[in-house]
Amino acid sequence: MSQHSTDEPVTAVTTTRQATDWWRDAVIYQVYPRSFADSDGDGTGDLEGIRRRLPHLRELGVDAVWLSPFYASPQADGGYDVADYRAVDPMYGTLLDADAVIRDAHALDLRIIVDLVPNHSSDQHEWFKRAVAEGPGSPLRDRYHFRPGKGADGELPPNDWESIFGGPAWTRLPDGDWYLHLFAPEQPDLNWEHPAVADEFRSILRFWLDMGVDGFRVDVAHGLVKAEGLPDLGGSGDQLKLLGNDVMPFFDQDGVHAIYRSWRTILDEYDSNRIFVAEAWTPTVERTANYVRPDELHQAFNFQYLGAPWDAEGLRGIIDGSLDAMRPVGAPATWVLSNHDVTRHATRYANPPGGTQIRTPGDRELGLRRARAATLLMLALPGSAYLYQGEELGLPDVTDLPDEVRQDPSYFRAEGQDGFRDGCRVPIPWTRTGSSYGFGDGGSWLPQPDTWGELSVEAQTGDPDSTLEMYRSALALRRTTPGLGAGDGVKWHGDAPQGVLHFERPGFACTVNTTDTAVRIPAPGTVLLASAPVTVEDGHIDLPADTTVWWEIA
Repeated sequence: MSQHSTDEPVTAVTTTRQATDWWRDAVIYQVYPRSFADSDGDGTGDLEGIRRRLPHLRELGVDAVWLSPFYASPQADGGYDVADYRAVDPMYGTLLDADAVIRDAHALDLRIIVDLVPNHSSDQHEWFKRAVAEGPGSPLRDRYHFRPGKGADGELPPNDWESIFGGPAWTRLPDGDWYLHLFAPEQPDLNWEHPAVADEFRSILRFWLDMGVDGFRVDVAHGLVKAEGLPDLGGSGDQLKLLGNDVMPFFDQDGVHAIYRSWRTILDEYDSNRIFVAEAWTPTVERTANYVRPDELHQAFNFQYLGAPWDAEGLRGIIDGSLDAMRPVGAPATWVLSNHDVTRHATRYANPPGGTQIRTPGDRELGLRRARAATLLMLALPGSAYLYQGEELGLPDVTDLPDEVRQDPSYFRAEGQDGFRDGCRVPIPWTRTGSSYGFGDGGSWLPQPDTWGELSVEAQTGDPDSTLEMYRSALALRRTTPGLGAGDGVKWHGDAPQGVLHFERPGFACTVNTTDTAVRIPAPGTVLLASAPVTVEDGHIDLPADTTVWWEIA
């Protein structure tokens, strides 16, 4: 069972997995702390809640846990507006609680990766507050991007950049100066040309490494360096549609790589098992590969894969392109289907293709069937995989949250992101009943659907047909099947029917039917696991619609 009392001792676990380069085939589970588990009944998840639920993650079979920000923050953007990088926000606990999570995770043979937010701070960070208080000409303003405005009286922004959350990327202070914020106004961008900024983050890295963390997920890793002179973007003004499709003057500048080379020297002083993971939105996977060269970061999220539609030809192209791009730099490919910023894949696949933020629930049965198949495909690919909390339960996005409960800052800014990220951040269910289905004793900060009791960990544990047990089986097989995990290529079967993917790895094969009808194919071996019920007869299988099968082959 996955339910554990708070008094249950944490015992050490042994594993046959090699410690060196563990990250090359790791399965890393993202925890959004506010929505994972609430230990004190205030309706908000916290570090102690995470600590108590670590046995669930050990039983699930993941290798590491990535914690979204829990730092001191006014929470203008879910903790990605950091006021103090060396303190825990009281809503989540204390530094002692963080230490307990790290220690208990290590005792369970789980590694801990923490978020690092270097592109911007909170406007409540001491640097920024002092810079504002001291007025124009303060040396502290050089640590951010303060500029005079354009126009006769400086009434126009310094350039035409837009915030990712919508509206101008500049806010004017009463003293006349403007400051840059590529995200919310409460998130002023740091100036990485200033040596104090680089010094501060080297110190922050050492602080958390000394606490025992095993790595960092680098938020907006592509955004630290801005083009010299902060030039206008120009063009149609519809720059938000260009993000991820072109090199922008504020994103993916070549200067970021010197920063990461300096960080890598710090990490390597500790031991070879600490890692960096880049959140880097780039125009191509080839440019993503620049972030994971041998002397820079270790992994980068594969957003091209995350955004791929459920289509065999498109998926194969992205898989091949990802593996081809990573091979020259010796980095593993990564695969991810959901995270805290996008609609859960069980809902995306329930709808026609339409991006990563979907506002309608779609066909729930179809979405779950495709999500299960997509998960087994992802876990069969060479490299490292990322899971987002609750996807092991098959959770859909909550698309009908009332406007009055929404907290995503981009929801309140015109012409920005869709502003529906709250839907994937609803607290997850642990038990069939209770005020928040086991999340905590005091309800939840976002309302949970009435149907979530039957999607809970308690309800799915022991049910061989449940999504949770499929994940547990898949991760167990991934650990014990030599052909799964690390690697840099697959062998495709070119004679697979249209709409079907068929590839091999040593001693292993994977077949995926992305069509809406069953397809009859020769059975390549013995079934190990399937995302839907299958039957092999006379050496053939009628591979059901939207189904993935894992095979053991000679």
